[in-house]
Amino acid sequence: MRTTMEEQVGMKLHRSVIERVASGAPEFIDITDDVLAAVETSGVREGAVTVFSRHTTAAIKINENEPLLLEDMARFLERSAPREADYRHNDFVIRTVNMTEDECPNGHSHCQHLLLSASETVPICDGAALLGRWQRIFLIELDRPRLREVVIQVHGW
Repeated sequence: MRTTMEEQVGMKLHRSVIERVASGAPEFIDITDDVLAAVETSGVREGAVTVFSRHTTAAIKINENEPLLLEDMARFLERSAPREADYRHNDFVIRTVNMTEDECPNGHSHCQHLLLSASETVPICDGAALLGRWQRIFLIELDRPRLREVVIQVHGW
């Protein structure tokens, strides 16, 4: 975990970067404890924490960590944008933009990401993130196992 901290005119800013690798996709990786640790380390009593994925095929969402629900959500994503469907993004004969040496067909994961988001923000009150009873924060791998970076930024007083 990389961490930076700044203080300006009474406002605090704390930033951590965590890295994760999923074992498959879609996969829901619970990063709530990392977020709560960043909030505690920051010393922010009143403010907010933003959790941001630096990827277009890995999302951040708040939901319940219940195994059957996670299976349901994974199936929903697969039905919404099936891996085996036809995507122009996957046609490497005509596609010439944003290509890498290890490029793989992943149009489905970009389309699934449209249903999700790159970030979530949670209020902080009395030094605690105001998550609900069942709410957990997930990094959701939509593409394939590889190193992912998540920025956790806490700001406030």
